[in-house]
Amino acid sequence: MVLMQGLSRSAETLLVCRAHYPHNLLHCLKVKAPSNTSGIVSVILLGFPNIGSFRWILFTLLLVIYCVTICGNLLIIALVSISQNLHSPMYFFLSCLSICDIMWITDIVPNALYCLQVEVGIMCFRCCFVQYYFFAATLCVECLLLAVMSFDRYLAICSPLRYTSIMKMVMCRCMALISWSLSFFVIWLLTLSIYLLDFCGPYVINHFFCDFSPLLQMSCSDTSMIQLEVTLLSVPVVFLPFIFIISTYVCILSSIFQIRALTQRQKAFSTCSSHQTVVSVFYGTIISTYLVPSNGETMKASKILSLLYTVGTPLLNPIIYSLRNKDIKLAIIKCIQKLFPTKGE
Repeated sequence: MVLMQGLSRSAETLLVCRAHYPHNLLHCLKVKAPSNTSGIVSVILLGFPNIGSFRWILFTLLLVIYCVTICGNLLIIALVSISQNLHSPMYFFLSCLSICDIMWITDIVPNALYCLQVEVGIMCFRCCFVQYYFFAATLCVECLLLAVMSFDRYLAICSPLRYTSIMKMVMCRCMALISWSLSFFVIWLLTLSIYLLDFCGPYVINHFFCDFSPLLQMSCSDTSMIQLEVTLLSVPVVFLPFIFIISTYVCILSSIFQIRALTQRQKAFSTCSSHQTVVSVFYGTIISTYLVPSNGETMKASKILSLLYTVGTPLLNPIIYSLRNKDIKLAIIKCIQKLFPTKGE
């Protein structure tokens, strides 16, 4: 029975490879056969099949985006560290967000570039789980950090007199530490539960990284409990932060509309507009991605949406905050003046 199941799974892997890479079938099948139904050694990442010459255009685009994203987020971290006018809770959380974005995009893009270069990517089974762990953990960290940043904006606009007494740097560090610790612990529990399932193939992931659904599709165990577990574990790190962000912005907007002076109202809007834009892009792309079914022709749309939030969000965050923030612009100008002083100085 086990032998027949293994043969059927191997045949299914062959059919998937033949469908997506008929011209490169041997490379697609360059994966070690498992010794039993739960002994997968390697998995195949199909990446972006059947895109022809566009492959190298996408490779170059992703490489440029990756370099720009790393440089942009490192710039924000450096500015927050060395600029005295950026030593405030909002910019502290922004630097934490930049660290999260660097980890997130570094977990995804290098492997996507590898898949584009070799056409068919091969990843060890455990490495696939490591990639999923850091991807899911940093995604949850981003959710919690955005919620903490919305709380910071809520206090600054709705309770300005209590802001300095509540948002002390010790409090900010504690909230950041809780965000990181809770996310990595929750995702560790989920990843461990998935890893302990029985896996029997097919050993093919029709994606450019190891996501939740493709991992479950390789399992021959009953995954209903895992589905329930991911729903329960996502409540404290995804759903509650999202509801909290919406609630805080309802309060923020109601407070802003009560301000009579137009200049003060515009100033209040400008202090939270960047964060609102980042939240809209982040949650908009994620909700769109996971509402789209991952079968048939819609898989192509799912991959495009996945690119938007795994690559686009870390790229847009430093751009949005730097272009729409006067303090960061001023810090950049001061740093440039220190590096390249004029002759009169």
